[in-house]
Amino acid sequence: MPFSAIRSVYTVANDMDLMRAFYEEALELPLAFRDRDQWCQFKAGQVSFALSSPSEAAKGARGSVIVFDATDVAAFAQRIERLGGRRLSSRDMGSHGSVATFSDPENNLFQLHVRTSG
Repeated sequence: MPFSAIRSVYTVANDMDLMRAFYEEALELPLAFRDRDQWCQFKAGQVSFALSSPSEAAKGARGSVIVFDATDVAAFAQRIERLGGRRLSSRDMGSHGSVATFSDPENNLFQLHVRTSG
């Protein structure tokens, strides 16, 4: 099965301290971890909600981006394109795996994340 679950949803944040405080206090989301001003992740039930710096986000991302766990991006890429989506980019994140960014037919961004083996 190449697709397993929604991994996370993130929102692009320009001011990480301001946005962290807002979501932590306004929604009482517990902080799971923070990577300086690049990424700030909260636990929101079974799915993670995160704040991403513009440099960590999918190129051109505004607002929120859904990240799906996948085992094989190639299994989806042709189908996505056949149905009006576009593959925009791919990024190797070392020990965190890799991520491929796509747009849907209305140009909303989403990503497929593949974990590294082992």
